[in-house]
Amino acid sequence: MRVLKFGGTSVANAENIKLVLDIVLNKAQAEKLVVVVSALSKVTDLLHLAASKAASNDESFKEIVTEIEKKHLEALKQLIPVSEQSGLLSHIKRIINHLETLLDGCFLLGELSPRTLDTILSFGELLSSYIIAEALKQKLKESKYKDSRELIKTNNQYGKAAVNFDVTNPLIAEYFNSESAQVTVMPGFISMSIDGINTTLGRGGSDYTAAIIAGAINANELEIWTDVNGMFTANPKIVKQAQPIATISYQEAMELSHFGAKVLYPPTIQPVLRKSIPIIIKNTFEPQAEGTLISNSITQHTNPVKGITHIDNITLITLEGSGMIGVAGSSKRLFEVLSNESINVIFITQASSEHSICIGILNSDAETAEIAINKAFQIEIAQNKIDPCIVEQNLCIIALVGENMKNHQGLSGRMFSTLGKNNVNIRAIAQGASERNISVVINERDVKKALNTLHENFFEENTKQLNLFVMGVGNVGEKFIEQIHQQKKFLKENLKINLRVIAVSNSRKMHFDEDGISLKEWQSLLEKGETANKEEFITKVKALNLRNSIFVDITANEEVSKTYEHYLKQNVAVVTCNKIACSSAYDNYKKLKGLSRQFNAPFLFETNVGAGLPIIDTVKNLIASGDKVHKIQAVLSGSLNFIFNNFDENNTFHDVVKEAGVQGFTEPDPKIDLSGIDVARKILILIRESGYQMEIEDIENQSFLPKACMGTTNNEAFFASLKEHAKHFESILAEANEKESRLKFVAQFENGKASVGLQFIPKDHPFYNLEGKDNIVLFYTDRYVDQPLLIKGAGAGAAVTASGIFADVIRIGNN
Repeated sequence: MRVLKFGGTSVANAENIKLVLDIVLNKAQAEKLVVVVSALSKVTDLLHLAASKAASNDESFKEIVTEIEKKHLEALKQLIPVSEQSGLLSHIKRIINHLETLLDGCFLLGELSPRTLDTILSFGELLSSYIIAEALKQKLKESKYKDSRELIKTNNQYGKAAVNFDVTNPLIAEYFNSESAQVTVMPGFISMSIDGINTTLGRGGSDYTAAIIAGAINANELEIWTDVNGMFTANPKIVKQAQPIATISYQEAMELSHFGAKVLYPPTIQPVLRKSIPIIIKNTFEPQAEGTLISNSITQHTNPVKGITHIDNITLITLEGSGMIGVAGSSKRLFEVLSNESINVIFITQASSEHSICIGILNSDAETAEIAINKAFQIEIAQNKIDPCIVEQNLCIIALVGENMKNHQGLSGRMFSTLGKNNVNIRAIAQGASERNISVVINERDVKKALNTLHENFFEENTKQLNLFVMGVGNVGEKFIEQIHQQKKFLKENLKINLRVIAVSNSRKMHFDEDGISLKEWQSLLEKGETANKEEFITKVKALNLRNSIFVDITANEEVSKTYEHYLKQNVAVVTCNKIACSSAYDNYKKLKGLSRQFNAPFLFETNVGAGLPIIDTVKNLIASGDKVHKIQAVLSGSLNFIFNNFDENNTFHDVVKEAGVQGFTEPDPKIDLSGIDVARKILILIRESGYQMEIEDIENQSFLPKACMGTTNNEAFFASLKEHAKHFESILAEANEKESRLKFVAQFENGKASVGLQFIPKDHPFYNLEGKDNIVLFYTDRYVDQPLLIKGAGAGAAVTASGIFADVIRIGNN
């Protein structure tokens, strides 16, 4: 015989029940079956709610009963021919009337005992199993209904009764030995005490019912039919990349189910484990899918980890004090107190010094446990030998599970390192002697990040997912997203980096999508987005708490630059082409660098100097390798170089500046470039990265712009002033021609002093032939004395700046 159990989603409605019937009929052709069914989806919750409302004298429980009745009547009418519905509908109504009578009693008495609640909750399975049995009889006459309460006998521990196997197993065996029906339908979850009182086997107990029957009749196999393709490497609702597990041992399955793998009720395995009866978990909605086979055989896999799972709503209680050291029985007293209060201990860890012991329990038991423990140890607490117990709530246990983990070194270190890199703080650690499980306690808000990070590390061929939050999608931002879209497939296949843009924002709108924004339609999605707000943007990034998050600032906005510390403190990396933060007060610059180290959040700004050129990275490598920078000479403004390379007798200064803006070489406010402040910021950043302390005010800015131009308040007025002072710029050009020199805006640092300004560059100087929008930097160091280290290339333009930002993002991915 074979036992099949169908869960609540499998029998949620008539349409789903028809799928169940097809599966049963197909399998019944080969052998006899026992079919165990749960209540229709959500009905148990509705029954619990109705009971609570009735006991609270809330008459709305009647509306819930009506909803339950309607749900079952609709299912029956769709499954049974009209000619045969009359008697069956009457039977359903009699069951509902009985339920309503019980609830009326709760309402009148204003109380709800555990015994009464068990009886009320049993109605879900009684109704569903009756309807399914009658529907099956329409297609298979050799089918029968059997009430589980007649066979499964328990104690009187209501809510989660303990099965009396000495009585139960013979009853089940005797019944099925004499029963000739090809298919027997039974309700799950419900049972009866030895003295004839309704009991239940705990939420999820339908799995347990099926396992009890399978064990008692020595079934060939136990099939658990649900709404997923077996047990997964992680919860697929949280980890989208989770994969079904093909084969798993009983012990591994028990560990995973104990630590929250809800596809299997933990006690289910015990009755079949003794008889080595295989369990297979299948998907009602994809019956052809392979599913997960649970058996005694341990398959050898290259990956020692079979799955990652978790338990929510955990409280840590720590009992510590010198009065515990060397005192026999302290642990016994602690666990005895919890046992007396019927509190289940999920997690245990103890310091080897015996100074403290830490346990994990459910949040719902925290208050009771705290009061009971402090009362039990009140004498030691009064004598300051033991501290009052420490209670930490809203935590979560994450467990790494695998039978072969004991044969592999370094798994714990790999787990802790992976969590640490994403700033997931571990509050407690436990590992059993079997080494089948490594458990850690973390903050509940970090669960999604932790599960995805660990799954990525252990199951996804080292593919790292980077989640980008992009602020500023103008010329450069648009190119950046275009480059991501173009290279996305290449990065995933060759560098094992999966790039996702989670948010985009401009000055007007912002749009978020936790699953990743479609890069084909990001512009239209942004236009439909919500009003842009920097504070709300931070709040949303924080709330999502995604692993490997990167805030990408592609603005020149000072207010945006002030938000970096908020991201870094949340372990969100910052990549920026915005120079304001790194050229702000030295203390702020150092603070951001410090936060980057403290919270393990990269802070990269390669495009602050030289757009896509590797200038800052080169300086970092020089300093890291022990070299020392003594002198810097540079042309650092691609826009100014473009302007002065194209300014001649045939092109006015005004027209050239206009053209630079059109081609995207200048900032939206061209005065930032022409005033020299942009170059001053760049040389300041290089000076600081070279290991020197300097403020922007310390840099001498030799401006070539007339004061009237500098005094304008908008672009229109600025360009008008360039026309008015055309002769001023012509005279500068004439002087350069007279000296047979070229005009270059040069930044310099030497002997602790720095300056920026327009210079006449002679023909024999390295800067003379610098064309177009190119930048050039000369570093004179301990190692580069006579011949400086020279870096030269395009230093402006949307595409090259975007590529520099892209390179910083990839740098984080490769770290």
